[in-house]
Amino acid sequence: MKLFHRLISDSPDKPFLVILHGLFGSGDNWQTHAKFLSTWFQVLLIDQRNHGHSGHDADISYPLMCEDLDETLNALNIEKAHFLGHSMGGKTVMHYALNFQQKVQSLMVIDMGIKGYPPHHDIIFKGLHAVDVDSCASRKEAEQRILPFIPDTSTQQFLLKSLYWIEEGKLAWRFNVPALENNIQKILAPLPIGNFNGPTLFLTGGKSSYVLSSDHEEIQAVFPQVIFTEIPGAGHWVHAEAPKEFLAGIVNFLNLT
Repeated sequence: MKLFHRLISDSPDKPFLVILHGLFGSGDNWQTHAKFLSTWFQVLLIDQRNHGHSGHDADISYPLMCEDLDETLNALNIEKAHFLGHSMGGKTVMHYALNFQQKVQSLMVIDMGIKGYPPHHDIIFKGLHAVDVDSCASRKEAEQRILPFIPDTSTQQFLLKSLYWIEEGKLAWRFNVPALENNIQKILAPLPIGNFNGPTLFLTGGKSSYVLSSDHEEIQAVFPQVIFTEIPGAGHWVHAEAPKEFLAGIVNFLNLT
Protein backbone atom coordinates (compact mmCIF):
# COMPACT_ATOMS: atom_id res chain seq x y z
CA MET A 1 0.00 0.00 0.00
CA LYS A 2 1.44 3.37 -1.01
CA LEU A 3 0.98 5.70 1.95
CA PHE A 4 -0.15 9.29 2.17
CA HIS A 5 2.78 11.55 2.96
CA ARG A 6 3.86 15.18 3.28
CA LEU A 7 7.34 16.41 2.48
CA ILE A 8 8.54 19.41 4.47
CA SER A 9 11.73 20.75 2.93
CA ASP A 10 13.39 23.90 1.66
CA SER A 11 16.15 22.11 -0.27
CA PRO A 12 16.40 18.93 -2.36
CA ASP A 13 20.05 18.57 -1.32
CA LYS A 14 19.40 17.75 2.33
CA PRO A 15 19.24 14.16 3.63
CA PHE A 16 15.85 12.62 4.34
CA LEU A 17 14.27 12.14 7.75
CA VAL A 18 11.20 9.89 7.81
CA ILE A 19 8.79 10.30 10.76
CA LEU A 20 6.13 7.73 11.68
CA HIS A 21 3.35 8.50 14.17
CA GLY A 22 1.92 6.23 16.84
CA LEU A 23 -1.38 4.41 17.30
CA PHE A 24 -4.46 6.62 16.61
CA GLY A 25 -2.18 9.39 15.30
CA SER A 26 -1.13 10.77 11.91
CA GLY A 27 1.64 12.71 10.30
CA ASP A 28 -0.26 15.92 11.07
CA ASN A 29 0.67 15.50 14.76
CA TRP A 30 4.33 16.05 13.83
CA GLN A 31 4.18 19.13 11.60
CA THR A 32 5.62 21.58 14.14
CA HIS A 33 8.59 19.31 14.89
CA ALA A 34 9.05 18.62 11.18
CA LYS A 35 9.30 22.33 10.39
CA PHE A 36 12.03 22.72 13.01
CA LEU A 37 13.95 19.65 11.79
CA SER A 38 13.67 20.79 8.16
CA THR A 39 16.59 23.12 8.99
CA TRP A 40 18.76 20.04 8.42
CA PHE A 41 16.53 17.53 6.61
CA GLN A 42 13.93 16.89 4.00
CA VAL A 43 11.30 15.66 6.47
CA LEU A 44 8.81 13.08 5.25
CA LEU A 45 5.68 12.73 7.41
CA ILE A 46 3.89 9.46 6.71
CA ASP A 47 0.40 8.28 7.63
CA GLN A 48 0.56 4.55 8.33
CA ARG A 49 -2.14 2.23 6.99
CA ASN A 50 -5.53 2.63 8.69
CA HIS A 51 -4.51 6.10 9.94
CA GLY A 52 -4.77 9.66 8.69
CA HIS A 53 -5.21 10.00 4.94
CA SER A 54 -3.75 6.60 4.05
CA GLY A 55 -5.85 3.67 2.89
CA HIS A 56 -7.88 1.41 5.14
CA ASP A 57 -7.48 -2.36 5.18
CA ALA A 58 -8.85 -5.10 7.43
CA ASP A 59 -5.34 -6.28 8.28
CA ILE A 60 -2.55 -4.46 10.07
CA SER A 61 0.79 -5.90 11.18
CA TYR A 62 4.40 -4.74 11.29
CA PRO A 63 5.46 -6.80 8.25
CA LEU A 64 2.65 -5.14 6.29
CA MET A 65 3.52 -1.68 7.60
CA CYS A 66 7.16 -2.25 6.62
CA GLU A 67 6.09 -3.25 3.11
CA ASP A 68 3.93 -0.10 2.92
CA LEU A 69 6.83 2.06 4.05
CA ASP A 70 9.27 0.52 1.59
CA GLU A 71 6.80 0.81 -1.30
CA THR A 72 6.27 4.48 -0.50
CA LEU A 73 9.98 5.26 -0.21
CA ASN A 74 10.73 3.41 -3.46
CA ALA A 75 8.02 5.41 -5.24
CA LEU A 76 9.73 8.59 -4.00
CA ASN A 77 13.20 7.33 -5.02
CA ILE A 78 14.45 7.58 -1.44
CA GLU A 79 17.31 5.10 -1.14
CA LYS A 80 18.49 5.97 2.37
CA ALA A 81 17.14 8.04 5.26
CA HIS A 82 17.13 8.69 8.98
CA PHE A 83 14.05 7.17 10.64
CA LEU A 84 12.10 8.36 13.69
CA GLY A 85 9.05 6.59 15.07
CA HIS A 86 6.88 7.12 18.12
CA SER A 87 5.13 4.25 19.92
CA MET A 88 3.61 2.01 17.20
CA GLY A 89 5.65 4.00 14.68
CA GLY A 90 8.72 3.17 16.75
CA LYS A 91 8.00 -0.54 16.34
CA THR A 92 7.51 -0.03 12.60
CA VAL A 93 10.88 1.69 12.14
CA MET A 94 12.56 -0.98 14.28
CA HIS A 95 11.13 -3.69 12.02
CA TYR A 96 12.24 -1.67 9.00
CA ALA A 97 15.78 -1.35 10.34
CA LEU A 98 16.02 -5.11 10.88
CA ASN A 99 14.81 -5.86 7.34
CA PHE A 100 16.29 -2.96 5.32
CA GLN A 101 19.52 -2.13 7.15
CA GLN A 102 21.17 -0.66 4.07
CA LYS A 103 18.41 1.95 3.80
CA VAL A 104 18.61 3.17 7.42
CA GLN A 105 21.20 5.84 8.17
CA SER A 106 20.11 6.16 11.80
CA LEU A 107 17.19 5.05 13.93
CA MET A 108 15.30 7.03 16.58
CA VAL A 109 12.70 5.19 18.66
CA ILE A 110 10.44 7.33 20.84
CA ASP A 111 9.04 5.71 24.00
CA MET A 112 8.65 2.19 22.69
CA GLY A 113 10.45 -1.01 23.65
CA ILE A 114 11.19 -4.20 21.76
CA LYS A 115 9.11 -6.33 24.14
CA GLY A 116 5.47 -7.28 23.75
CA TYR A 117 2.84 -5.41 25.75
CA PRO A 118 -0.39 -6.63 27.35
CA PRO A 119 -3.62 -5.16 25.96
CA HIS A 120 -4.30 -1.77 27.55
CA HIS A 121 -6.44 0.16 25.08
CA ASP A 122 -9.85 -1.27 26.03
CA ILE A 123 -11.11 1.97 27.56
CA ILE A 124 -10.04 3.96 24.49
CA PHE A 125 -11.94 1.63 22.18
CA LYS A 126 -14.99 1.90 24.45
CA GLY A 127 -14.74 5.68 24.20
CA LEU A 128 -14.45 5.54 20.40
CA HIS A 129 -17.47 3.24 20.15
CA ALA A 130 -19.43 5.63 22.37
CA VAL A 131 -19.00 8.24 19.63
CA ASP A 132 -21.56 6.70 17.27
CA VAL A 133 -20.57 8.53 14.08
CA ASP A 134 -23.87 7.57 12.40
CA SER A 135 -25.92 9.47 14.97
CA CYS A 136 -23.48 12.07 16.33
CA ALA A 137 -24.63 15.52 15.19
CA SER A 138 -21.62 17.63 16.18
CA ARG A 139 -18.05 17.52 17.40
CA LYS A 140 -19.27 18.89 20.75
CA GLU A 141 -21.62 15.92 21.08
CA ALA A 142 -18.73 13.58 20.26
CA GLU A 143 -16.69 15.18 23.02
CA GLN A 144 -19.53 14.70 25.51
CA ARG A 145 -19.93 11.05 24.53
CA ILE A 146 -16.24 10.21 24.88
CA LEU A 147 -15.84 12.08 28.19
CA PRO A 148 -17.11 9.33 30.57
CA PHE A 149 -14.56 6.88 29.17
CA ILE A 150 -11.62 9.23 28.57
CA PRO A 151 -11.74 12.12 31.06
CA ASP A 152 -8.19 13.25 30.31
CA THR A 153 -8.53 16.35 28.12
CA SER A 154 -5.26 15.91 26.20
CA THR A 155 -6.11 12.30 25.27
CA GLN A 156 -9.62 13.35 24.24
CA GLN A 157 -8.34 16.09 21.98
CA PHE A 158 -5.65 13.84 20.50
CA LEU A 159 -8.30 11.30 19.47
CA LEU A 160 -10.85 13.87 18.33
CA LYS A 161 -8.29 15.39 15.92
CA SER A 162 -9.00 12.35 13.76
CA LEU A 163 -12.76 12.99 13.68
CA TYR A 164 -13.86 14.77 10.51
CA TRP A 165 -16.89 15.48 8.34
CA ILE A 166 -16.90 12.84 5.62
CA GLU A 167 -19.91 14.61 4.11
CA GLU A 168 -22.39 17.21 5.27
CA GLY A 169 -24.00 16.01 8.50
CA LYS A 170 -21.91 12.82 8.77
CA LEU A 171 -18.80 12.37 10.90
CA ALA A 172 -16.13 9.67 10.50
CA TRP A 173 -12.85 8.61 12.07
CA ARG A 174 -9.70 8.92 9.97
CA PHE A 175 -8.32 5.81 11.69
CA ASN A 176 -9.93 2.44 11.05
CA VAL A 177 -11.40 1.56 14.43
CA PRO A 178 -12.47 -2.05 13.63
CA ALA A 179 -9.10 -2.95 12.06
CA LEU A 180 -7.13 -1.48 14.98
CA GLU A 181 -9.31 -3.19 17.57
CA ASN A 182 -9.26 -6.56 15.78
CA ASN A 183 -5.48 -6.47 15.31
CA ILE A 184 -4.38 -4.88 18.58
CA GLN A 185 -2.47 -8.02 19.61
CA LYS A 186 -0.32 -7.71 16.47
CA ILE A 187 0.32 -4.04 17.24
CA LEU A 188 1.44 -4.92 20.78
CA ALA A 189 3.61 -7.89 19.68
CA PRO A 190 7.35 -8.06 20.45
CA LEU A 191 10.07 -7.35 17.92
CA PRO A 192 11.32 -10.47 16.12
CA ILE A 193 14.89 -11.71 16.52
CA GLY A 194 17.45 -9.65 14.61
CA ASN A 195 20.11 -6.96 14.82
CA PHE A 196 20.63 -3.44 13.55
CA ASN A 197 24.18 -2.18 13.91
CA GLY A 198 23.66 1.46 12.94
CA PRO A 199 23.37 4.51 15.21
CA THR A 200 20.26 4.16 17.37
CA LEU A 201 18.52 6.39 19.90
CA PHE A 202 15.88 5.24 22.37
CA LEU A 203 14.35 8.44 23.75
CA THR A 204 11.83 7.90 26.53
CA GLY A 205 9.65 9.78 28.99
CA GLY A 206 10.65 9.42 32.62
CA LYS A 207 6.99 9.19 33.68
CA SER A 208 6.23 6.50 31.09
CA SER A 209 6.42 2.77 31.80
CA TYR A 210 6.82 1.69 28.17
CA VAL A 211 10.61 1.37 28.47
CA LEU A 212 12.19 0.56 31.83
CA SER A 213 15.85 0.55 32.80
CA SER A 214 15.52 -3.24 33.15
CA ASP A 215 14.75 -3.38 29.39
CA HIS A 216 18.03 -1.74 28.36
CA GLU A 217 20.16 -4.87 28.22
CA GLU A 218 17.68 -6.67 25.94
CA ILE A 219 17.42 -3.60 23.68
CA GLN A 220 21.21 -3.28 23.47
CA ALA A 221 21.47 -6.91 22.32
CA VAL A 222 19.38 -6.00 19.24
CA PHE A 223 20.74 -2.47 18.75
CA PRO A 224 24.43 -2.58 19.84
CA GLN A 225 25.05 1.13 19.11
CA VAL A 226 22.05 2.31 21.12
CA ILE A 227 22.08 5.51 23.17
CA PHE A 228 19.40 5.88 25.86
CA THR A 229 18.02 9.33 26.63
CA GLU A 230 15.30 9.99 29.20
CA ILE A 231 13.28 13.18 29.65
CA PRO A 232 12.28 13.05 33.34
CA GLY A 233 9.11 15.16 33.31
CA ALA A 234 7.49 13.61 30.24
CA GLY A 235 5.16 10.67 29.76
CA HIS A 236 4.46 8.52 26.71
CA TRP A 237 3.74 11.50 24.42
CA VAL A 238 7.20 12.87 25.18
CA HIS A 239 7.37 14.95 21.97
CA ALA A 240 4.15 16.78 22.87
CA GLU A 241 4.72 17.07 26.62
CA ALA A 242 8.34 18.27 26.48
CA PRO A 243 8.88 19.52 22.90
CA LYS A 244 12.03 21.59 23.60
CA GLU A 245 13.76 18.80 25.49
CA PHE A 246 12.63 16.26 22.90
CA LEU A 247 14.06 18.25 19.99
CA ALA A 248 17.26 18.91 21.93
CA GLY A 249 17.65 15.15 22.39
CA ILE A 250 17.19 14.52 18.66
CA VAL A 251 19.58 17.34 17.69
CA ASN A 252 22.20 16.11 20.15
CA PHE A 253 21.96 12.51 18.90
CA LEU A 254 22.31 13.54 15.28
CA ASN A 255 25.18 15.94 16.07
CA LEU A 256 23.40 18.79 14.31
CA THR A 257 24.95 21.62 16.32
